[in-house]
Parts: sequence; structure tokens; C-alpha cells
Amino acid sequence: MALLTLLLLLAVSSQATADEDPYIGVNIGTDLSDMPHPTQVVALLKAQQIRHVRLYNADQGMLVALANSGIRVMVSIPNEQILGIGQSNSTAANWVSRNIVAHYPSTNITAICVGSEVLTTLPNAAPLLVNAIKFVHSALVASNLDNQIKVSTPLSSSIILDSFPPSQAFFNRSWNQVLVPMLNFLQSSGSFLMLNVYPYYDYMQSNGVIPLDYALFKPLPPNKEAVDANTLVHYSNVFDAMVDATYFAMAFLNFTNIPVIVTETGWPSKGDSNEPDATIENANTYNSNLIRHVLNKTGTPKRPGISVSTYIYELYNEDMKPGPISEKNWGLFDANGDPVYILRLTGSGSLLANDTTNQTYCTVKEGADPKMLQAALDWACGPGKVDCSPLLQGKPCYQPDNVIAHATYAFDTYYHRMGKTSDACNFNGVADITTTDPSHGSCLFPGSFGRNGTMVNITAPSMNSTSSGSPGRNFYGSGSLTSILVLIKVMLWSVIFL
Repeated sequence: MALLTLLLLLAVSSQATADEDPYIGVNIGTDLSDMPHPTQVVALLKAQQIRHVRLYNADQGMLVALANSGIRVMVSIPNEQILGIGQSNSTAANWVSRNIVAHYPSTNITAICVGSEVLTTLPNAAPLLVNAIKFVHSALVASNLDNQIKVSTPLSSSIILDSFPPSQAFFNRSWNQVLVPMLNFLQSSGSFLMLNVYPYYDYMQSNGVIPLDYALFKPLPPNKEAVDANTLVHYSNVFDAMVDATYFAMAFLNFTNIPVIVTETGWPSKGDSNEPDATIENANTYNSNLIRHVLNKTGTPKRPGISVSTYIYELYNEDMKPGPISEKNWGLFDANGDPVYILRLTGSGSLLANDTTNQTYCTVKEGADPKMLQAALDWACGPGKVDCSPLLQGKPCYQPDNVIAHATYAFDTYYHRMGKTSDACNFNGVADITTTDPSHGSCLFPGSFGRNGTMVNITAPSMNSTSSGSPGRNFYGSGSLTSILVLIKVMLWSVIFL
């Protein structure tokens, strides 16, 4: 089964509230030239046992398709609707009636995101943000849904200044007139602070000050960890440091009991030439380590054992997203439902007993000498006794008709037949072991769970796309204020790591 590591990934929680067992959710953006139909999206979610999703709007087709699916849903009010809703209680009530009451409880809506990163991307709407949140909540109260559905707004982590060391972090004071009443509301309504965290951008903008391993959750020796000089607490990754900085920033304003949910985080699998660390390997490493970190209930140094439920950005690669190549490549899946990479999850307990750490393949090494490659293919299909009949013309693995594709099939077949030992994937140095399934179309490799098996083949008509995603992720060219904040952050990290 493709991307089997997600099979039990999101079944760990039966509640959407932050004080229950932590869970991993997935954001669903729609900027695809061939966006799958809502019923096909839900079929993919079910096949992968994804139990928590966040929508960037309240698309009626998606809300209907999600009905009776068991999937818990965050819906969003787009930024452009905040001005209207924030100025009119009746407009908010109508929105809730049309998009929430009409679908609940068949569609298990658990939260409403009022806008996304409004303070940093649509500052002219900021004065009405709290009103919009309160008006939406009042409409839920009138429908007796306020206990079941929470209301909040995703914030960019960039509004937190002096984020390291976390113990001295505070919110940008220019937003206190919005943040203080917002936090009062979140506290009184039992809601949570929604935070978008992108270690990829912190790493990119640090100009080498932040180590890549620190951004990717990779294990670090104690002497390489970042130390909060005020608390002497060690931090082994950017994610935890930013979450704790948020808790400290709230405490600075005397709010100490509002839980945090991370509504966006991830790592791009492809980028422009100036983004060399936007790779499949790094995206796999980040998301695999993130999932393990959340579901193992590690918590953060400030709140050990209390994990922060997190939504990965995102379900699909969005080929119509503007900006650099990386903006189009944050997805776990392509539009046709094929996984971009197979997550690696070990040591995450019985809930992830069916992980794919051992789902490995033997493929042609990049840059392999063509003559050596042909010789290795001839050996595999001859003395190596590999059944190479699927490579014959008219057979499933004939196309593409080239030595690299054919050798990969032969190498992998031999590798699996020999018990997947490292020696069985050498072929005089022209082969390498990988976790990426080389299956394509109807050509299924040994060990593949098959994209036409339990994995859904996404071929349904497209639904109408609407703009989606977090504007705050468009880190480049986001204005002079962001540039100043980045410079401050880089200087602070320099003290820690240099």
C-alpha cells in the first residue's frame, strides 16, 4: 500500500481538543491544475487513514464528501471575507448557518479558522479580526455548537520576536491591541492558539547559522544543541524552540493556560537552484521525524510529555501556486494520488507497527556508467536468474524502454529475492538502496504495495479550484518588516551556533 506509514497515522486521537491525545492532521490546498473531485480526495484520505484535515475554505463539495467519513475537519473563513464578517454579526451568523450548521454533525467539523496569518498578510483587516472571531463564536453559541466547535485564527510565527532563547520571547508589541483581546477570547472560550511553524524558512534565512540537522529534527549530541541561557534548557530542534517561544510569549502577556496547535508545518521536496535543501530526502526526514515526535508524546522542553497536535502542509503538491518551485512542492501526494515519498517511521509504538522503514528498493545509482549498467542488467537476467519477462515488449515494465528503467526492475527483483541484504544491491557499484518505490503505471516492483491496490487511483474529474495555502509561507519579498525581523533572528541564532 502506497505511503503505508500514514495508515494508522491519524487514528491516535478521538478528540480534536488540544488536551487530548496528540494527532497529526493534513492541510488540503486546491491550487492544482487537475484538482481531484471531492469524493476522490476523501477516498484518498480514507485509504491512508487520515483522520484530521484542514480546509482553506468551506467548499460545499468537500463538506458534503466528508460527511459520515469519520474525518475531523477544520474549515476556514478566507481572509477576503473577514472585513464583511467582522463588521456584521448577521453576516457571521449567515456564514455559520450555511457552512457549519447545514453540514454538522454529518460532517464532523471541530474548528473554524478565521482567516490565516491575517496580522502579517492582511493588516488592514486586523482591527476587525477579533470581532469576526467573536461574531462567529456567538453564532455557534446560538446553535448550541460552541462546545463542539472551537474558533481561532492561525498566526505566523514571525510575530514572535526574540524567539531564541524561548524564555525571552514576546509578541510584536505593535499587535498587542489585537493579540490581548484575542488571547482573552481563546482563554474564556476554551479554544487554542493556532500557529504556523516553518523551520525550513528559518533555516533558509539564517544563512547557515542554523544547522540543517537542527531544522530537520535529526538527533544532535548535547554539545550541539541550542541552550536557553536563562533556563539552561537544551533544544534539539527549531520546531520545539518555536512552540516554547509561543508559550513564553503568551506568558509575557499573562496567559498561561492556552494550548497551542500547529496548523501548518512541513518541508518542500523540490526547489529552485537557490534552494538546494528543498529535496525529497529532507522533506521525508522532516515530516517523518515530526510525526514521530508528535505521536510519541515527547512534548517540548517547557512542557515535556505534552505534545502539540500538528497539521502537515500539505496533502497535494500544488502546481499552480505562484512563486519559487518550492511553493509547488510541499505535498505528500501528487494530484493522481501517488506518494511523493514514503515516510520513514520507526520507534513510534504499536500504533505505527506497520511502518515502511523496511520497505526498501534497489535502483540504479545516479550517474552509473552505461556500459557497466548494461553488463549488470545482462547478468541479472542471465546468471542472476531474475525473471525479466515483464521487461519484454508489450509487458507491464517494457516502458520506458531504456537501460536505466530495465536495470532498476531487474536489480530490485534480485534484491528482494536475496532477502534485501546490502550485498544484493551492489552490482559492481551501479546500484543503490532507496525507500522510494520505483513502481510506475501498471509496472509494480517487488515489495511495492501497489498504487492500484489499496492506494486510490485518482482519476476523477477536477473540482473548481480556489486559492489556498498560507500567505505567510511566501517568505520571499514579504516586506521590509519581515526583513528586519529575519535579520534580528539571524543575529540571535548566530550567538547560539557560532
